[in-house]
Amino acid sequence: MAASMRVTVRLFARLRDVVGETELVREIPPDATVADVWQALAVEWPAVAAYGASLSCAVNADYARMTARVEDGDEVAFLPPVSGG
Repeated sequence: MAASMRVTVRLFARLRDVVGETELVREIPPDATVADVWQALAVEWPAVAAYGASLSCAVNADYARMTARVEDGDEVAFLPPVSGG
């Protein structure tokens, strides 16, 4: 069993603005969930935590719940609500 896994994290809209990046690669522990990936981002960038309650997420381009397991090499995307006109 691997000691850690690598995932690509994609950020959109306000999250991208807060973090200053569109895409990140992060090491996560085995058996991690989408919520674990989100929590790691919130620790690194505390301002993103404000978006957690209204966030949509996807794993490998399929919408997923925060409880979804993440595998080595997966792409995890976080999408805050978007408004505009």
